[in-house]
Amino acid sequence: MQPVIDFLENILQNVYFKFLMALVVTLVLAFLAKLIMKKVLKPLAKKTKTVVDDLIVKSISSLVFYIILLVGLKIGLGYFQFQAEYHKTIINTFMILIIAAMLSRIIDNFSKQWTKDWKHKTKTTADDRLIPIFEKILKAFVVILAVFFIFDAWKINLSPLLMTAGITGIAIGMAGKEPLTNILGGLQLVLDQAFKVGDKVRIESGELGVIMDIGLRSTKLKTYDNEVIFIPNGYLANAKIKNYTQPDFSIRVNVGFGVEYGSDPAKVRQVVIEAVKKIEKVLDFPEPVVEFLEMSDSSINFTVRVWVEDYSYAYGMELEMREVVYRGLNSAGIGIPFPTRTVYTKSLD
Repeated sequence: MQPVIDFLENILQNVYFKFLMALVVTLVLAFLAKLIMKKVLKPLAKKTKTVVDDLIVKSISSLVFYIILLVGLKIGLGYFQFQAEYHKTIINTFMILIIAAMLSRIIDNFSKQWTKDWKHKTKTTADDRLIPIFEKILKAFVVILAVFFIFDAWKINLSPLLMTAGITGIAIGMAGKEPLTNILGGLQLVLDQAFKVGDKVRIESGELGVIMDIGLRSTKLKTYDNEVIFIPNGYLANAKIKNYTQPDFSIRVNVGFGVEYGSDPAKVRQVVIEAVKKIEKVLDFPEPVVEFLEMSDSSINFTVRVWVEDYSYAYGMELEMREVVYRGLNSAGIGIPFPTRTVYTKSLD
């Protein structure tokens, strides 16, 4: 009987057996934790009113298994004396990477949930554009923290690197002033709600088009010639921008014209208003108006102003109005002058 007891004691004291038992126990615990997350915590989270717990459980459920497994592996390797520290450092590195992945997944899930559901509960659209930016910043912060912890796990002295990074940062900061200005300009545009994707805008420098994307550094503007212009956000933050979609999509279309001297202004107004009211997309309210603007050298000049419900109709409406006004004036017998020049000659006889 004693030999059997001695044999069992030798086995129990064997480091390889302890290592194997640590892995087996850890594997069982990892599967149990995964089962509890799936069968218990997920259903419980769905019963609560808030979705925060659902997002957290969803983010960590698939990674808890690997965390417990790594913990067991670290305990098992502790029974060995040779290169134990080296092995522990590797395991700690993997642990840091898994935790960083977990945090990134939590950030990603919260961002998607906000975009999908919570953004409809707010009146402003600024959060729709700020969330993706903050998501990128938070993920970058997680990566930086993970790198620092990994360096610390490998006992790498960061002081020389930080000093070098500080000097390099000063140089990069001086050289990268413009990119930083563009990033801050992008945040300012989002907070001020100067425009959003899909808006028709005209920039102070003359570019006209539809906003395709508001990035961290620049904004994409698609012109009506099907060209894409990348405009730095730093410039846009300080430029005058005409937004055709604010406060709503309606817009006034103006067309100037001139008639010959001697024409009755009242009759001109009546003819032109009757003509433009027949255009399908012209709104009845506000009513079309014709304004007498000036008496120039060879004509008296007017402007007809109408409203349309959508800015996308403006260009086509302007073209159609010119043709309608021209036809209406001709039909009414109202002359449209053109520049003339009188040349006097003197005979030498």
